[in-house]
Formats: sequence, C-alpha cells, structure tokens
Amino acid sequence: MEKEKMLKENKELPYEKFLKYGPESLSEAELLAIILRTGTKDCSSVELGKKILNLAVSPHKGLLGLYHISVEELKQIRGIGEVKAVKIKCIAELSMRMAKAKNEPLLRFDAPKTVADYFMEQLRHEEREKVILLCLDNKAQLISQTVLSVGTVNASLVSPREAFQYALRMQAVYIMVLHNHPSGDPKPSRQDIEITNRLLKTGELMDIPLLDHIIIGDNRYISFKESGLL
Repeated sequence: MEKEKMLKENKELPYEKFLKYGPESLSEAELLAIILRTGTKDCSSVELGKKILNLAVSPHKGLLGLYHISVEELKQIRGIGEVKAVKIKCIAELSMRMAKAKNEPLLRFDAPKTVADYFMEQLRHEEREKVILLCLDNKAQLISQTVLSVGTVNASLVSPREAFQYALRMQAVYIMVLHNHPSGDPKPSRQDIEITNRLLKTGELMDIPLLDHIIIGDNRYISFKESGLL
C-alpha cells in the first residue's frame, strides 16, 4: 500500500505537488517545469528542466549555471523557444535581485561583510573581472556607483585618474572599490595590492579617502581593511 502511494506521488505533476505539498517538495527540475508549463511530444516539462540544469558546467553547476547559460544556448534544447528561454533567464535575474534586496537593510559601508553580502550575487557569477567604484557622502552613505572597468578572466585595468574624476563629479567624501575574481578565490593578487596602494595615496592627496577595497569570490570575500592591508 505504501509503495503504491509513493508511485502515485511520483507520477503527480509538479503543479499538483506544489499545491499539495508546497514548493519545498519539488526538485529543481520540477520547479523549472512549472515555469516552462509544457514539454514536447517525447519530453516532459520535467525532463526539459533536467536538460536545462545539465547545460551548466563546472564550477557553476545546477541552478547557479542559469546565470551563465545564454538565451541562444537554451534555445538549442528541443522544446525551448525564445519565450521559455527568456523566462529562464528572468528567473536568474530575479534571484540575484532578491538576494540584493534581502541584504540591503543590513548594508553598512563601515562593515565590510554587509557590503560583500550585498554585492555577492551581482559579482560572484561574472566571468570577467569587473571593478565597481562606490562614492559615499560624509556619513558614509552611498551617493553613486559606477563600473570602472571590465577586464579579462585574469586581470582588470583601473585608472586612479578616472576613479577620482568620477568621485569629484559626484562630490564624494569617501570612496570604496569592489571587484570580483572569476576563479572564486578572493585572495589579492600583486596587481590588486598595487592598484589599492595607488588609490589610497591618490585619495590622501585628493582628500577623498579610500575606505576599503573588497574582493568578491565564490561566496567568499576579502576586505583590505579587515585584513590590515589598507
């Protein structure tokens, strides 16, 4: 009797399972199946969900891979057209924005961990190094932010001149710099240390101090301030 019940539950459609047991009862493929709604003649929506998850490659497997799969790659799966592919990419974007919204009330620019948590989902999935400049007022509240550079997989090019030109335009009192390491390891490189020292010295001359440089890895971060490197 118990075996028959389990077989019956396994045959239930994801939507029915959701209504009966809640979203936590669904696998990742089943959650995607509800978004997809339909499959093909030879492939159920759950099987389509599994194929999408299998597109992701190391180190970003499963759901994390949705950030790195393009619309064109998704459309290569039989049964996934442009509309379904766009829906899948919107899920990835929504999850990133939800993570930022969750951490926004905790954001304090004098507390590096809160800054790292806030920018983690935005930066940890980037495949190239992206450097972000944050401009802060006299109470260390965010005035504005801009992308200073987008580099290769291994390095970014940052110009202190451009950084402080922007800071002056924004009437910043302090600045903070963040960037990601696509390798997932946030350990500072020699180049990271050099550019931080240049920004620090220029900031002292311009009377716009550099508060911190935070490097984002894969669910890890390093703060130059916390590490005593600043």
